[in-house]
Amino acid sequence: MFLMGILLGFIGAGGSGFIIALLTVVFGVPIHTALGTSLAAMVFTTMSGAYSHYRQGNIDVKTGITVGAFGAILSFVGSKIAVWIPVDSLHWFTAGMLFLSAVMLMIRLFIVNRLKEKNKRKARSTGIFLMRAAAVGIVTGVLSGTFGIGSAPFIQLGLMVVLGLSVQKSVGTTMLVILPIAFAGGSGYYFEGYFDFLLLFQVLAGTMIGSYIGAKFTNNVPLPILKSAMVLTPIMAGAILLIQ
Repeated sequence: MFLMGILLGFIGAGGSGFIIALLTVVFGVPIHTALGTSLAAMVFTTMSGAYSHYRQGNIDVKTGITVGAFGAILSFVGSKIAVWIPVDSLHWFTAGMLFLSAVMLMIRLFIVNRLKEKNKRKARSTGIFLMRAAAVGIVTGVLSGTFGIGSAPFIQLGLMVVLGLSVQKSVGTTMLVILPIAFAGGSGYYFEGYFDFLLLFQVLAGTMIGSYIGAKFTNNVPLPILKSAMVLTPIMAGAILLIQ
């Protein structure tokens, strides 16, 4: 977990997919318990990031709370759905979602950034805003709860494309959105009996210390290498899951 934390701190990711992959394949943790643990861990790992982005003015609070509220409800529902998915199938589904998140990251890093000047937020009615926020929250919430992933690339794209937030605002607001989604999803797995407090502590102890160290290397590598590492990380996690 410490070594993985260094990698995650370097690329600036929550790393729930990698946590799931290592816990299940390397340490033999049942995948449902790994899903619940990864979601619970995200509550703590994103909390400081959300606070930092709020201090810097990078969070649209109204949008974050609205999307997060809808996402939390569906994340809890998703955790109930995951319980009924056979273990072998859940490995494949979670790996597939990790590969898809890599695709979303490629779009986010290499395509959407070029269009950010065209993506100005326009005034819209409250009803339209709620419908769009609900759509983003529902999709990302059920993905997070069912497959234990943070869905950060999906949330960021939704905030930019559907709700019209700027790139900077989408990054910070995503942190706020993940908090209730991760908490609700983790709670769902807890009530289903798929939760290990000692395992959660071990994961947090390793990843939080490691990510603090890894973050110091972020500005010391060329940007193309950093972007490539961000895309390859979920791909590697998905590949590890397929070994099981």
